[in-house]
Amino acid sequence: MKKIFIFFIIVSSYTFSQSNISGKVLDKISGESLINANVILEGVTATTANFNGEFEFKNITNGSYTISVSYVGYETEKISFNVQNKDIDLTINLKSTTLEIVNLTSDLAEFRKTPVSLSTVKIEKIQNELAGQEMPTLLNSTPGVYVTQQGGGDGDVRVNIRGFNQRNVAVMIDGIPMNDMENGWVYWSNWFGLDAITASMQVQRGLGASKLALPSVGGTINIITKGVGSDEGGSIKQELGSGSYLRTSFG
Repeated sequence: MKKIFIFFIIVSSYTFSQSNISGKVLDKISGESLINANVILEGVTATTANFNGEFEFKNITNGSYTISVSYVGYETEKISFNVQNKDIDLTINLKSTTLEIVNLTSDLAEFRKTPVSLSTVKIEKIQNELAGQEMPTLLNSTPGVYVTQQGGGDGDVRVNIRGFNQRNVAVMIDGIPMNDMENGWVYWSNWFGLDAITASMQVQRGLGASKLALPSVGGTINIITKGVGSDEGGSIKQELGSGSYLRTSFG
């Protein structure tokens, strides 16, 4: 009977020396739960936070421990504590990291700096010479460029650069490709009023300096819009053609 009693005391003492460690991982500013945050009980085990940002380690023996918590886009947090026959509940707030500055590189070539033949049509020429013509017609005075009006209506214009038709000419607006994804064709009628917001139009003849996968065998036309840096104000332009044709555009 005495031996049985001693065994019971030993088992009870061992069971009592184990504790549970639980907690929650939150965003330090918003207080939102960070789902699937990595929680490591260093030297023992690891787990991930559930949908509510909660985690738990069961049956941890007495001693000193360190918890390391990490999450993508947040600084890693480490917390040290002692376990002494008592459950521990933690609230871990992670601080978001500051994103590094991203440098954006445009596809606008620089004269005498970029190794490609280019011509740039300035805003002054667009305002003074465009009138009721289509945007690409201003490029007729550019070497290697031939523009024709097909007579199929507004926007039905064709551009050839170095003998290549529009299927082999990359057309971009602010560096974004506008060629049809299936056949590489360009439909100028899709951008009615583009002339009112254009700051410049550049033509790169031959294989251009673009880093994008573009059909630019003949060349590249990049139209740069005025953007948010333009001066305050605006304009209204009305064009009158045959058959009482009237077109109004705002810039």
